[in-house]
Amino acid sequence: MTTIQAQPGALLPLDHSAGRERSRTLRRFREAFMTAALMACAIFSTLTTFAIIGVLLEETRRFFTMPDVSPGEFFLTATWQPLLGAEKHFGVWPLVCGTMLVTGVSALLALPLGLITAIYLSEYAPRGLRAVLKPVLEILAGIPTVVYGFFALTFITPALLGAGVEVDSYNALSAGLAVGIMTLPIVCSLSEDALQAVPRSLREGAYACGGTRLDVSLRVVVPAALSGIIASFLLAIARAIGETMIVALAAGGLAQLTADPRDQVQTMTGYMVQIFLGDASAAGVEYRSSYAVAFMLFLMTLVVTIVGYRIMRRYREEYQ
Repeated sequence: MTTIQAQPGALLPLDHSAGRERSRTLRRFREAFMTAALMACAIFSTLTTFAIIGVLLEETRRFFTMPDVSPGEFFLTATWQPLLGAEKHFGVWPLVCGTMLVTGVSALLALPLGLITAIYLSEYAPRGLRAVLKPVLEILAGIPTVVYGFFALTFITPALLGAGVEVDSYNALSAGLAVGIMTLPIVCSLSEDALQAVPRSLREGAYACGGTRLDVSLRVVVPAALSGIIASFLLAIARAIGETMIVALAAGGLAQLTADPRDQVQTMTGYMVQIFLGDASAAGVEYRSSYAVAFMLFLMTLVVTIVGYRIMRRYREEYQ
């Protein structure tokens, strides 16, 4: 306890305990409020996810109970004709094939180019240049996907034709290249963050052993950051699988089994856009089929996420 002098010759006690107690009470209130707010956000996100899954399950169940549909045809046949003619066919594999073809083309562009760019930004680029290039690359992630779709339709496809590549007006190659450009910032940014997280001591130890900058980058830094790099790859692939507007504009609307990216294809998301923008009845089999396709897309993304999680756990590096 301290004292202050109020008048000459008189000493009065000054107690700070009340102020400290109010400060502790206010701090506890703020912490409790933030904990409750974060918990509410987590619960809301979880409930939203389960609500979406519930809607997909219910609408998919209704789809399979309709007279023109059977699970065997949906999962085991390869003819998708829900709108053409009197006889309808709902074999989902042409849509899956189109989705994977576009995703494969985008991965061939975005994954190696994004990793190479991340290595350059992390290990070679001067700090000032890195501070400029990384935000510029991340601007690509903010461009609306409909712009990428028109870019693929009006620039990439004519450029391919001008280069002698025989492609259809709508094709998986142009759509995949546009999706690859869109997902490039994801791979580059996350991979660069993972490379930057590798301790400096590993680099210095490799240099002390006589390694060149290329040796250190490829044999020390990249293996040490492999978990984060794989995470960026899987996130980009999942983003490409679920892309909608680019493939709806540039890939086409012909559902067919093909391994040639120059052909026209229809993806799962492209089909859903076609249904919801058309005149299909909300009680019709065509409308219900979009939910079954959406559930199939959800399962594919879930598998990618689970596989990615297991791979990341397998290659995770921990540093002290």
